[in-house]
Amino acid sequence: MDISNENLDMYYIVESNKNFDQVVNDLEEAIKNNGFGILHIHNLGSTLRSKGVAFKEECKIFEVCNPHEAAKVLSTDMRLNMALPCRISVYTEHTSTKIGFIKPEKILSALSHNKILEETAKEVEVKIEKMLEEAKA
Repeated sequence: MDISNENLDMYYIVESNKNFDQVVNDLEEAIKNNGFGILHIHNLGSTLRSKGVAFKEECKIFEVCNPHEAAKVLSTDMRLNMALPCRISVYTEHTSTKIGFIKPEKILSALSHNKILEETAKEVEVKIEKMLEEAKA
């Protein structure tokens, strides 16, 4: 089964000509410059290797949040805390450095059929796309 083409509309992924570490640094700046906070950065590649897994790629997962947008979502449907925070990944794939996320609008529309939530998710999505574009450039 070729999973590379499944549900492509769920993802937003860009490729950068920069190296992994530079993209990570530039993404940190872009997140802060766009009104989001970094709650945590998981170094998935390092964690896997520390557990004895032969994993050659790099992968850092940023958990990010805009408190105002999160409050809008949670005040509408508290169950959606399970879909927060947003996650942005910087990773290598073969010789490429990529940045991507699963679109919040797709996630929230699958979990709740509320127009306000879908609009909020779309606003967040546009902001995160802007961050990725800034980080890759």
